[in-house]
Amino acid sequence: MRITWLGHSTVLLELDGARLLTDPVLRRRVAHLRRYAPAPGALGRLDAILLSHAHHDHLDVPTLRRLDASAPVIAAPGAARSLRRAGRVVHRLAPGEELEIHGVHVGAVEAVHDGRRLPVGPETEAVGFVIAGAQRVYFAGDTEVYDGMAALAGSLDVALLPIWGWGPRLGPGHMDPRQAAEALVLLRPALAVPIHFGTYAPLHQRGRVDPVGAFVANAAELTPEVRIAVLAPGESVDVPAPITRAE
Repeated sequence: MRITWLGHSTVLLELDGARLLTDPVLRRRVAHLRRYAPAPGALGRLDAILLSHAHHDHLDVPTLRRLDASAPVIAAPGAARSLRRAGRVVHRLAPGEELEIHGVHVGAVEAVHDGRRLPVGPETEAVGFVIAGAQRVYFAGDTEVYDGMAALAGSLDVALLPIWGWGPRLGPGHMDPRQAAEALVLLRPALAVPIHFGTYAPLHQRGRVDPVGAFVANAAELTPEVRIAVLAPGESVDVPAPITRAE
């Protein structure tokens, strides 16, 4: 398995021959946010695109239009409603549901996060995903820590965990570095990769928050048995199988 972090919540996951992309946002500018990391070149074939919720820093229609047009989208039900003009096959996946894509299983799990596209209107469900083949990966999307994470303990080779956001403060439905480390206590993966930090920010706020050191320190305190791989945007980590899971 190879995991390539492309910035923010966008991760290219290559597992058992399948190529899956999470929450793709690759533009140089999204509304008032600017990208402070190189954008990747063409990504080539994709077998599926996973969308955890409809916020603009996770669901970006212009980015979707640049990607493999044949790749279906697997989306939280609320996010699926925002894809009517994307011109793609869309599979809605609610927590507890799963499907098979190119030989790997993609299952939706709970996320504690308001995933509505706009700040007005009814609250919309967000999800995380567990991708399972020869190895198992948890992509959290955006979420708070919740007790149900413990149901995944002992089964995960990798957890892709958000540790911050794009501004100087976090609202509800997110994890800061300490809370992300507390999530590791419940999840107990063999390897954790921090995401959702340091890629997009308003121009005047660039560099004001650096959560990586705090996450690494908190993880070392709470779950020293969990390995941490801090990646720069565009950098990959190879995860050999089998990998010894944390007990």
